[in-house]
Amino acid sequence: MTIWSGRLYLLIFIFLSFSLHAQIETKKKTFISRNPVTIKEDKNTLALYDLYNKGDEKKAYKKAHSILKSGTADNRALARTNLLLAYYFNKRAIIDSSIYYTNQALKFNTVVNDSLKNRLFSLGYNLLAINYKKRGLLNESKKWHLKGIEASQKYNEINLFYTHTHGLAQTYSELGDYRNALQLFKQCLEYKDDNEIILGSYINIGDIYSKLKDYDNASIFYKKGKALSEKTNNNQGRVIVLLGLGENYQLQKKHQEALKMFQEALAIADKSELNQLSIVSRSSIGDTYISLKKYNEAKLIFSEALQKSVHFGLLQNQSSIYDEWRKIAILQDDYKSAYLFFEKSAIIKDSINNLQKIKEINELEVKYKTAQKQKEIEALKFENEAKKLTLANQEEAIKNMILQEEISKKNNENTILAYQNSSNKKRNEIALLKKDQQFKALEINQQKKIRWFTIIAFLILMIPIIGLLFQYYKRFKVQHLLNIKQAEISSQKIDGILKEQELELIKASISGQDKERQRIAQELHDSIGGNLAAIKLQVNHLNASDFSNIQKISLQLDETYQQVRNLSHTLLPKKFSQNKFLEVLESYLKNISEASKIKISYIPYPKKEINELDENIQIEIFKIIQELLTNTIKHAKASEVEIQLNYIENILNVLFEDNGIGFETKNHSKGIGFINLENRIKKLNGSFVIDSKLKRGSIFNIEIPIAEPKPKAKIKGIDLKNQLDELKSN
Repeated sequence: MTIWSGRLYLLIFIFLSFSLHAQIETKKKTFISRNPVTIKEDKNTLALYDLYNKGDEKKAYKKAHSILKSGTADNRALARTNLLLAYYFNKRAIIDSSIYYTNQALKFNTVVNDSLKNRLFSLGYNLLAINYKKRGLLNESKKWHLKGIEASQKYNEINLFYTHTHGLAQTYSELGDYRNALQLFKQCLEYKDDNEIILGSYINIGDIYSKLKDYDNASIFYKKGKALSEKTNNNQGRVIVLLGLGENYQLQKKHQEALKMFQEALAIADKSELNQLSIVSRSSIGDTYISLKKYNEAKLIFSEALQKSVHFGLLQNQSSIYDEWRKIAILQDDYKSAYLFFEKSAIIKDSINNLQKIKEINELEVKYKTAQKQKEIEALKFENEAKKLTLANQEEAIKNMILQEEISKKNNENTILAYQNSSNKKRNEIALLKKDQQFKALEINQQKKIRWFTIIAFLILMIPIIGLLFQYYKRFKVQHLLNIKQAEISSQKIDGILKEQELELIKASISGQDKERQRIAQELHDSIGGNLAAIKLQVNHLNASDFSNIQKISLQLDETYQQVRNLSHTLLPKKFSQNKFLEVLESYLKNISEASKIKISYIPYPKKEINELDENIQIEIFKIIQELLTNTIKHAKASEVEIQLNYIENILNVLFEDNGIGFETKNHSKGIGFINLENRIKKLNGSFVIDSKLKRGSIFNIEIPIAEPKPKAKIKGIDLKNQLDELKSN
């Protein structure tokens, strides 16, 4: 999972914050030489920036709109207010609104021969470049950075010059022009007054060398960045540098070194509550585990990253983590899980697209509100014009009344004057008619604007209706997915029932074996026991000269020996008679592991002494392990089992451990299998201890004493073989 783009976004945010603070400091220096009215307006805009930088961005946003709506602010205040709104929307990735307010700030930045004006132009160009870079229009971004460099050089704004130079270098890097990018980043290293620009240059140079597979140079610049971030106590920079170093090692296939860097980055990110970098660090550790084929560790660390991504609502990180899980499932040939992870990733990507659509609707709403405010301003202007016309009409009427009075007074004195007054009156009437026509024309224009406003309002009302329809479609899609999940759950239940049936078959097999043992015991009692009793009677009444009876006894002994041999062969598994005990046990565990998909670890020591144990003890140990495995498959829901056989100082120790759900030993009710297990251990004069807790697995520790083998005892007073030999010799 590549992390270059994440580090680039964080660096852009750092430089934006620095530019905003720098602008505030410059404004403070210019207050002294301004007139009182302008100073008041500057204090208002300065208060906006103070609110914004203290984190009260919503309040700053509302005050900025009240300043724009008041209509009393001068162009300079309007320019700065619009620039703050551009920063506000850029931080929230509402690109269109940020570009709009940046252009408004540049439009109102009209003060002649003012270095502060030129600084605002440079800041605006930087915002436009960053916005176009986020949109993916890299050539447009490059154009605005070049304009910003030109504007900052004009009034020797060194900080803004290097800010634009750094941004231009990042644009060249994204365009693949690494030669120019390296040249500009190294130029930025000459500027010693800004540690942020130097740190960003070290990191970007390291990234470029890493992409060019010049890993040694990449490591040199990453380590310089690490030293600087530690010196300035910049934990965010330290984490980004460590991630870069780890990525550099990962590309060289030095996975252990990469893992060490990623783990150090994770420790700092968690301690400093750098949540998004913490998620990136965990994902990078997971990638390294995949490279080392440690899939279980990778799944665990990706699970932690997913929990944090869900908690902080980082949908893109969630989608990437599901893609990584899908990769692991494919590597393990678990294509069913791979498909499920693919579906989850697709669902999250659909959610991201839906949220982007909602964001576009919000942007349209901002545009609509902005246009609406402009119309309100135009309506106010129209009302002012109408009032001016009304006042002019009133003044003309008063003049006419005065003229009429003068005419009535002087009517008898001078008829020529009356004609002049009459002509003046007609001129005034004509002027009034013209003004009435202008007033009616303004009314017609106002009606047209009201009509357009009604049409736009209707279109705006359509947007919520479309949103409701979209929500209905989304709910329908979610219900469809729930139905699919329900079908999967039903399938899993069916699989569980089949497993229970398999266990029942195993139990039936064991029960059949027990019945067979009973039959063999009965056979031993009835046939072999009877034969031995008859032999005993004949031996008791045997005379030394009775050779025919001795032959009969010999035949009966051979027949009894053969019956015992046949019965022992039916009692023992065929494999025991053909293979060593540990080989039979290993084969059985391998078959169980393949059938149940449980990973079984099997460690016997010493093998030779265990293989030489008495067959009865071996059979009982086999049955005990068989019973423990059956319980684990049925109840424990385990994925791993470890079995150890140790024979030391005439004690055979059986250690059986699983990672299942466990159980409370105090409240556990004994089933038939558990009772059989106890009986077998008691039969061998053994003892056992159970250590188990919920969600922690179970451990069974069994110890069986092994008596030293004794020499075979002879039949008291009679050695039949020697007697037969003596009779034959006679």
